[in-house]
Amino acid sequence: MRRFTWVVALVMICLSVVVSGCGLVGKKDAGSVVKDLDGVRSKLQSYHGKGKMTLNTGQEPQEYDVEVCYMEPSYYRIVLTNAKKDITQIVLRNDDGVFVLTPHLNKSFRFQSDWPENQGQVYLYQSLVDSILMDNERQFTSDEQSYVFDVVANYQNGSLARQKVWLDKKNYAPQHVEVSDANANVMVMVKFDVFEFGTKFEKDHFDMQRNMTSWNLMTQPTMAHHGETKDGAADESQGASTNGSGAKGTTSGTSKDAAKQQSFGIIQPNYMPSGVKKQDVTELMLGEDKAVMLRYSGAYNYTLVESRPVTKTVTNLQGDILDLGFTLGVMTGDAQKTLTWTYDGVEFRLSTADLPETEMIKVAQAVQGEMGK
Repeated sequence: MRRFTWVVALVMICLSVVVSGCGLVGKKDAGSVVKDLDGVRSKLQSYHGKGKMTLNTGQEPQEYDVEVCYMEPSYYRIVLTNAKKDITQIVLRNDDGVFVLTPHLNKSFRFQSDWPENQGQVYLYQSLVDSILMDNERQFTSDEQSYVFDVVANYQNGSLARQKVWLDKKNYAPQHVEVSDANANVMVMVKFDVFEFGTKFEKDHFDMQRNMTSWNLMTQPTMAHHGETKDGAADESQGASTNGSGAKGTTSGTSKDAAKQQSFGIIQPNYMPSGVKKQDVTELMLGEDKAVMLRYSGAYNYTLVESRPVTKTVTNLQGDILDLGFTLGVMTGDAQKTLTWTYDGVEFRLSTADLPETEMIKVAQAVQGEMGK
């Protein structure tokens, strides 16, 4: 009997050691997770994600459907849709450069850049992982399903101070991102509903002409499965065209744009920096296109020119790409800076000699918030 009791006790001790050992192995610390993330990042070949992005940078939150695709070495396709205003823009990067497309208006804008390697994007996996790897003072915790990192936000917008990133414990896929300002107010939030690694894309998934045409035909590029490809894909584009030099891009519109140009009106930003007042509004012509110029003065001085080009050839601008959240803009100039972006067929030029870059971004986001009202 004593022998039996001894055996039972020994078995119980062994089981407790095994169970506790398994618990120790299963629970990862920040260092081991960071090491794993570094490995995932270095072996990244492709991914596809879909979710919602909310911008709390204006008077009212702006919500977007987000779809992001990546294929090595540097092919990107990001679709941003404001469902409330029925506006979609596509950001592409391929061998020909970086494109911002407005498919329903047959318009595109192209420029040469190494985007997004030189800046972070809240919806790109590489940007999220890099922010974790680079912050040696990262804060780490975990819950039942996620590893959670609180790190310094590495974005161009200087008002964004920190971000929290939730990663799936199973495969390190992003689940949720919150980017906050210095006062801990959440300014940008992204929630992924789907995120898959190792996605197989059709060879023209990142092609500008294919994206423009397929969107207009309401047959967006789809992912190929098991090596299958679509037959009969349209090759001719009814949208914008580009030349092969890589130095210029083209935006082209339809006859509907001419009528719409007469009625797009004045879009006034719902934000002005402290100490600034609107001075006046002037109508002018930019070539054959009607435009309006809003002038502001006070603590800062700047102008905002709005136009709806019907047909325009855009020279490749030697500037820096800025992430405006809802689209990309390009900054040019030195002493006199100009931020240019397009949205829903309207081209905006914000020019200033003294308005800080963070304030320029706020003004641009405030303009977008007023569109479609």
